[in-house]
Amino acid sequence: MDKQIKKQPWWKKNLRWLIAAFVFVCWCIYFIAFADHRSQVKVNSNRLTISKVNQDIFQDYISVTATVEPIKTIYLDAIEGGRVESILLEEGNMVQAGDAIAHLSNTNLILEISNNEANVARAINELRTARLQMEMNAMELQNQIVQLEGNLFIQKRKFDNSATFYKEGLVSEDEYLQDKTNYEASYRQMNLLKESFKRDSVYRGIQIETLENSAMRMEENQGIIRKRLDHLTIKAPVDGQLASLNLEEGQVINYGTRVGKVNILDRFKLKAQVDEHYITRIKPGLNANCQFSSSTIEASIKKIYAEVIDGKFAVDLVFSKDTVPDLRIGQTSHVKLQLGNSMPALLLPRGSFFQSTGGQWVFVLNKEGTAAYKRHISIGRQNPKYFEVLDGLQAGEEVITSGYEIFGDNEVVLLK
Repeated sequence: MDKQIKKQPWWKKNLRWLIAAFVFVCWCIYFIAFADHRSQVKVNSNRLTISKVNQDIFQDYISVTATVEPIKTIYLDAIEGGRVESILLEEGNMVQAGDAIAHLSNTNLILEISNNEANVARAINELRTARLQMEMNAMELQNQIVQLEGNLFIQKRKFDNSATFYKEGLVSEDEYLQDKTNYEASYRQMNLLKESFKRDSVYRGIQIETLENSAMRMEENQGIIRKRLDHLTIKAPVDGQLASLNLEEGQVINYGTRVGKVNILDRFKLKAQVDEHYITRIKPGLNANCQFSSSTIEASIKKIYAEVIDGKFAVDLVFSKDTVPDLRIGQTSHVKLQLGNSMPALLLPRGSFFQSTGGQWVFVLNKEGTAAYKRHISIGRQNPKYFEVLDGLQAGEEVITSGYEIFGDNEVVLLK
């Protein structure tokens, strides 16, 4: 008897295909949801610089190169124009204040000074003549008063006698009245002359004082005019070294022409160029260590120049000690300029990656060291060796610190 054969379910017939389809679907889901779709690039690890992030003390400083300069430079300008007749000293010579450096000649100046001296002398003589004339007038007026006083005395005596004789009837009334009138007129004239002399004395005193002051000023001006001849000799203004002298014999220079400079060498200073990135952090008084071939000298910032040229600004540093080793103008020094206090921080070694990323992101290696992934970070202060990491990294992690140009726009670096 025939047996009825049961028909198998369709899924049993296609079990293999169903399992294969299920695996494929799971793989697609995993690929879409969990697989890394970031662009990748393979690079030989020998071509890269890999640095470890460490927790250590961050020293807040920058390194700059400074040049030794004199503490002060005095410029030589021609106070009077003229022709260079002779040069007495050469560049590099040590000078003392008042030493003659060069002689000039100026015929027009000599004639001008001679004419001025003659005019001043004439004016002074005229003032003295006027003063003498005033004094003679005063003496003449005094002489008139003396004579009038004598006449008044005689007329008073005559009037007194006439009054006595008139009472006794020895003289007439007309003669008495005549003597009286003459005496009273002379008396009034005497009072008027004395009052005039008193006023003239006050006026004369003011005039004489004015004339004396004018004469004194003219004599002082005459002395100043004579000094112009001294200016034809160019002299050292201070003790120091004649650093430059831009003169040639026979050369004609004008008033105000800069002819050289004198460096004061009793002390020195350093001039350094600092990147404008630090312009808000540089302040007078910051300490610095200046390294020379023979020793290290402490210094501090004295002056900050406001002008920024080619992305840098200048600062002057003065040494903390009065006595320093033998230095030469133009000598260079590596300066370690302290910007702040040292403190614990997460440190990332400096590298050329910063030029590509600006410190906003880096490639961080995985634990196996087989790949590096792009990660955003935050960087704070920096010194010549390290960046201060504020966020995005942990101590012990490794970062690619060499240049990122070879990575292009890829986000994952596979290391071979």
